Amino acid sequence: MAQVPATPRTQRLLRRLSAAMLGPRRTIERAALQPSEEAALERRLNARPGPPVDPVVVFLIPLVGRHHIGDWGEVGRRLAATVASFRSQTNTRWMALVCGQDRPGGIGFDSQLRFLPFEERVEGNDKWAKLGALCHALPGLGIESGYAMPFDADDLLSRHAVDEMVRRKSAGGYLVTRGFVLDAQSRQVGLCAPQSPRAPGRKPFWKMCGSCAAFRFDFAGGATGDADFLAAVTAHEHRMFPYLSALAGRPLAPMRQEAAMYIVNHGENFGARRGRVGFKTRYVTRFPVTGDAALARIAADFPAMVAEPGRNAETGAGGRT
Repeated sequence: MAQVPATPRTQRLLRRLSAAMLGPRRTIERAALQPSEEAALERRLNARPGPPVDPVVVFLIPLVGRHHIGDWGEVGRRLAATVASFRSQTNTRWMALVCGQDRPGGIGFDSQLRFLPFEERVEGNDKWAKLGALCHALPGLGIESGYAMPFDADDLLSRHAVDEMVRRKSAGGYLVTRGFVLDAQSRQVGLCAPQSPRAPGRKPFWKMCGSCAAFRFDFAGGATGDADFLAAVTAHEHRMFPYLSALAGRPLAPMRQEAAMYIVNHGENFGARRGRVGFKTRYVTRFPVTGDAALARIAADFPAMVAEPGRNAETGAGGRT
């Protein structure tokens, strides 16, 4: 199953203008839209909830099948580190749902960390099909209102991220604009943030990594339309997330912290198999975080990063799809 192509930028601008000036219904009727854009406009027309009352953050983790993996133990350690970053949260109002063909051992599934078996036969990369299954599973979790955050099985979350989301109660959701990239080989950390006159060419985190957005959902009264919308959104690359959320009338609020860490160059990234890691390792060296105090703060915010290189964890999990 292939990733759905992104809408060209000019078309994105025109569709947002049309939705604002003509309204969502006329835009649906007049424009040749992608399914995700039509779903976004339906949300804008019919379901624009206010801030959640008592939200829960749900992490949606597509887990690669063992048949795709060269070193199953290595990606198991990656998933274990990701889970550890959830377990270390300062606010416990979160749940994680892992979807894959192979139930990993040694991870410690419980009521807060659940496994969703994936049995569909998919040609090629099945990450997008798994994300769809995860989104459609949301209404069955027993959580009426909160945020759904697609998260790759080898990224890390700042220990303060859940607390910020549930306390701020954004009506639309959140976007990670600031975060870090860790080169697993050199152990060097690079900063992702919007570029500035002093840092031309620097990139916000959401342009670098898919673990970058938490989308508002509301299943009050048994409604499931938000699950369909999220499935359509996550069928695209992550750089479409802010556009589709804004088109739905649910703009993503930038998080106020370096909320996530993207780990590259560890051998089991699918980007490495496509020859796309070179740019990211060069990015780390171009925008490095230096200074003992800054690095110590990062280690405190991402405690799983400290243990991440270890080779002795006995898990049997999968990593990035």
